[in-house]
Amino acid sequence: MTDPHLPAVISERRQLINLAYRLLGSLAEAEDVVQETYARWYAMSEPQRQEVAAPGAWFTTVAGRICLDLLGSARARRERYVGRWLPEPIPGRSEWPTGPAPVDPADRVTLDESISMAFLVVLDSMTPAERVAFVLHDVFRYPFAEIAEIVGRTPAACRQLASSARRRVDTSRSPSSTERAEVVREFKQAWETNDIEALIGILDPQAIATADGGGLALAFLEPIDGGERIAHTWMEIAARGPAVTLLERTVNGQPGLIGRLGDTVVSVYAFDIADGRITRIWAIRNPEKLRLWAVG
Repeated sequence: MTDPHLPAVISERRQLINLAYRLLGSLAEAEDVVQETYARWYAMSEPQRQEVAAPGAWFTTVAGRICLDLLGSARARRERYVGRWLPEPIPGRSEWPTGPAPVDPADRVTLDESISMAFLVVLDSMTPAERVAFVLHDVFRYPFAEIAEIVGRTPAACRQLASSARRRVDTSRSPSSTERAEVVREFKQAWETNDIEALIGILDPQAIATADGGGLALAFLEPIDGGERIAHTWMEIAARGPAVTLLERTVNGQPGLIGRLGDTVVSVYAFDIADGRITRIWAIRNPEKLRLWAVG
């Protein structure tokens, strides 16, 4: 017999992908969460499913709890990770794969400020409960009464969790996309022409660069502090490594760069920018996190 809730089940997929990606920072894990959520739905008997008054709320609650469990075990997994862990980068809307196995439109992550690399990195510094409460309330506008059912705390405690998380988020004015693109383009040109003085000028003196190779690709293991140190490191990368083609691309909704070796994308670079200078660089080189960038 056809599931009468099937339209609601299908319609929730994109919402769940978007929620789980923001909570976990990994599209691969987000897809697994959605599959597990569906599996639990269909593991119930038909009478049990009929008793669910609001399937959408049920799916969000179950997916949220699965994410909460995964976040709880993530810290142990990160301790075994080689180098620094960074979120999986997401291409712009027009840059998703279109090959033999195109990505299901329902799996595409909605791009907004809550998807920027800077935002996701801050989320990753929060406790699992803070992260779930904050994302569900501030990004997806869920009431604290519903969030309480997911995290197993009172609505008042969830409000406090979200408030604590909110204090970590930088609410200062963000540069426009055009401003960001200009700075990223200047960085690209300085790097390509080996102009170290120009590179130093583009980088904030207190800038920080973080790389993620996951032990599968060459990358510096600890963050590099200081614009001048970063500039010298980037010059060394250009001098020692193979000739990589740099291309401007949208990374998590903001102007970024990819490094392509032949037809393979080997690096994705995301940036944070303030006052016309780069304050943070995130270099993702772990090939397992670059599957959506297979064709650059």
